[in-house]
Amino acid sequence: MHLFLVLNLSEESTLVVSKIKNGTVIDHIPAGKALDILAVLGINGKEGYRIAILMNVESKKLGKKDIIKIEGRTLSVDELNIISLVAPRATINIVEDFAVIAKHRVEVPNYIEGVLRCPNPTCVTNKRAEPIRTRFRTISKDPIRLQCEYCGTMVIWDEIPKLIARKR
Repeated sequence: MHLFLVLNLSEESTLVVSKIKNGTVIDHIPAGKALDILAVLGINGKEGYRIAILMNVESKKLGKKDIIKIEGRTLSVDELNIISLVAPRATINIVEDFAVIAKHRVEVPNYIEGVLRCPNPTCVTNKRAEPIRTRFRTISKDPIRLQCEYCGTMVIWDEIPKLIARKR
């Protein structure tokens, strides 16, 4: 993983990070969740992307937040849905030639299919005999609470990162 970070602390202690030429900036991530975002996106450093990770940065809206800049990578709709489960207030900026060309706010979908494993070991989705994709219904978006459509098991926001089926 190529991490790049250019720090310039002025008298006001402002943090300045270099711009990316082309790629994605994920902003407004809850403090301490940036590494979870990278993990659920399947980014482990072997892909060759240049990545800047800022954690616990001052934020007027959130108090503290994380930011991820990924050079040379845009995200799919499915990946935005996954990010929404870990960082429900995140914003996604698409950058081309150093300029933001599109900005999206993620939104927690009403149903999440095939992304999370059910934590209930007796759920039919965890049986190897029948390949059944998991399906969770969103019960609450703030705070996030999901319910397995097959067994009724409830999942809360803090449990989600460890239940996401990681990409390889």
